[in-house]
Amino acid sequence: MGVAMISVAEALQRVLDGVDRMPVETVNLAAAHGRVLARDVVARLTQPPTDVSAMDGYAVRAADVGSVPATLTQVGASAAGKAFDGAIGPGQTARIFTGAAVPAGADAIVIQEDTEAAGDQITMNEAVPLGHYVRPAGLDFTQGDVGIPAHRVLSARDIGLAAAMNVPWLTVTRAPRIALLATGDEIVRPGEPVGPNQIISSNTLALMGLIKASGGEAIDLGIARDDEDSLRALAAGARGADMLVTLGGASVGDHDLVRKVLGQDGLELDFWRIAMRPGKPLIFGKIGQAPMKGTPMMGMPGNPVSSLVCGLVFLRPAIRAMLGLDPHSATQTARLGQDLTANDQRQDYLRATAEMDEQGELVVTPFGKQDSSMLSRLARAHCLILRAPHAEAAKTGDRVEILPLNGDSAGI
Repeated sequence: MGVAMISVAEALQRVLDGVDRMPVETVNLAAAHGRVLARDVVARLTQPPTDVSAMDGYAVRAADVGSVPATLTQVGASAAGKAFDGAIGPGQTARIFTGAAVPAGADAIVIQEDTEAAGDQITMNEAVPLGHYVRPAGLDFTQGDVGIPAHRVLSARDIGLAAAMNVPWLTVTRAPRIALLATGDEIVRPGEPVGPNQIISSNTLALMGLIKASGGEAIDLGIARDDEDSLRALAAGARGADMLVTLGGASVGDHDLVRKVLGQDGLELDFWRIAMRPGKPLIFGKIGQAPMKGTPMMGMPGNPVSSLVCGLVFLRPAIRAMLGLDPHSATQTARLGQDLTANDQRQDYLRATAEMDEQGELVVTPFGKQDSSMLSRLARAHCLILRAPHAEAAKTGDRVEILPLNGDSAGI
């Protein structure tokens, strides 16, 4: 009797329930880009610390230049890093440069293009209001402000802001360590001699890219051969990892040893059949024996397209959950570029191209051949069209749900 398949939604929820949030660690600012911030970043100073000039020109009292031309006496100069320590009185001015502190008594800036200098006599040809071209103290932020809230992926802008706030160290969530173990006598690494019955192993490198894009750290354990000792020996290399992901050997067959070997080593299997296409034979469970007891294990199908789609649907959300981020992928809708027949009981992920029509609508067209071995089609695809189990036939122009494959939203 066959084992019933579970839905994608149920499988995803079991995966998310089966992983733990990662601990935090402290890293220096130079190493923080792309990491997930675990604690708010609070300004350690006020910026600017005092009123400063936004332009090159002259610091004046606005009351002295209410009507122009007005000639004032220059009594000093203020530059960035070297402020004028005097005060501006009635009828006086000071030369000032961008970023320099506004001298005491001054409350506006006249830009140099609107002035004429004759020695220390400076004629102002433009009337300016109070505060003109003055950046007040604290314009950007003040000491104690929360500049960057926790639970976000740190961008280059965030790094710059943290540096400006005089924060050299950040508390971030540790990147999940994901160990990858390929299996099969038939696979060899790229660049190695390829025998008559062998193929290139592309899954490991592709999933390493997905893991990195998702915020994880990938560990390549190599290729286990189709015997129990090889698989058991290489799987032991996952000691210390936060998850073990095997590639291949997950379906029913004489050479599919993953469930057998890891089961002997204490794998507590949660599920292994999902109602989806591609990617039905996906394993998930936890290793039950020391020293890796409790480590989540995900067994991917061997077909390259299946493994990447499963990586997008299950592995990426698991990593994001471990990082404390929203694990659910952001889908969109688009118009269908061709008719689709009714779907069967499995949720389908159709590889498709996308383009804008004359009305600015996104139109998606699935490839005619959807074989799970065709990695070239996935590489050319712009999105996956999501077809629910038992979905009715769809017509050209109908709106369908898609999962984009470009940009940070997907990582593949």
